[in-house]
Amino acid sequence: MIKNPTLWTPYSTRLRSWRQLQHLGLMSARAWAAEMRLARLLQLRAQRRWLNMRIYRKAAELTQIRNRCNTIKPHDILLFATVKDEYIRLPYFLDYYRKIGIGHFLIVDNNSRDGGPEFLANQPDVSLWSTKNSYKSARFGIDWLHGLLNRYGNGHWCLTVDPDELLVYPHLNTRPLCALTAWLDQQGQRSFPALLLDLFPKGSVAKARYRLGQNPLHICRYFDAGNYQISRNNRDKNLLIQGGPRARHFYNDLPHKSPALNKIPLVKWRRGYAYTSSTHALLPSRLNAVYDRSGGQKISGVLLHVKFLSTLEEKLTDALSTSEHYQESAEYQRYTDQMANSPSLFIPDAGTFKTWTQLETLGVMSRGAWA
Repeated sequence: MIKNPTLWTPYSTRLRSWRQLQHLGLMSARAWAAEMRLARLLQLRAQRRWLNMRIYRKAAELTQIRNRCNTIKPHDILLFATVKDEYIRLPYFLDYYRKIGIGHFLIVDNNSRDGGPEFLANQPDVSLWSTKNSYKSARFGIDWLHGLLNRYGNGHWCLTVDPDELLVYPHLNTRPLCALTAWLDQQGQRSFPALLLDLFPKGSVAKARYRLGQNPLHICRYFDAGNYQISRNNRDKNLLIQGGPRARHFYNDLPHKSPALNKIPLVKWRRGYAYTSSTHALLPSRLNAVYDRSGGQKISGVLLHVKFLSTLEEKLTDALSTSEHYQESAEYQRYTDQMANSPSLFIPDAGTFKTWTQLETLGVMSRGAWA
């Protein structure tokens, strides 16, 4: 038996930093940096495995309504989405993405009661699942989609969007989405970024009446051409972009707390990939390296975000009553408080969306090297 179990002696030294180890000749700065990189890599690998383990439990929450995935062709581009009471948007949403080249839609309905599930179940290119479980506990729907991405999206280019997001990419008017993905394949690039560009009407949001199947860009077409802040997110190795009308109008007191506008919605999926924060970041982290560190510009797109329509009022009521959204629906509380006092987001300097080339000229997106 050890009579004195302590290892401490009067000559022991407290470890305070790697510089102390360097001074003592025990470790160089390069070796310490290598150890930290290895530790971070192991941490991210463990996080990715944990996220992928969740899908087995969350898959049990889904009830299959219509599964037409046997019709998916090897080169089809697939779209994944979670919806709740979005029937009014769905006809245009499906039509828009069919026209640019989506081959099949895989949709999870979270307890809709507006006729949307019945509409989706009758669409020949839609596979539909349903759940009444918590949207929040499924990481805001991403866990449900992860299982579908791993099972059906492996080897496909997969677009993950919300029903109020419309993808705009370079050469949209003349080239289908498969032309973009083919070029990305040639470049060895497995992910494609997009800025979430908030659009708003000219007058009151409440008076921007939206009808079933209508093109939302006919009434919601203005955007902030500037006031965007970009910083590097060292944790996820991507860019954090904030600004636009939500930062200007709803977060003018706390701009650094405004919603992130950077997204990576289009990915050449491989089983085991994982979204870590909605579609803002992925693991492995190399998929987040979608910007040029040398000062140039890589290819990028835009997600036109058509949230600010008359349908928003009903969404706010539901979000506040359920607290199923991010940070206990705190963002939706700000919408409710501010819109009661000043319901219009329009400013005289607002831009009017016309084409993708306009957005490129403004520096909002880029064709990169895709001529």
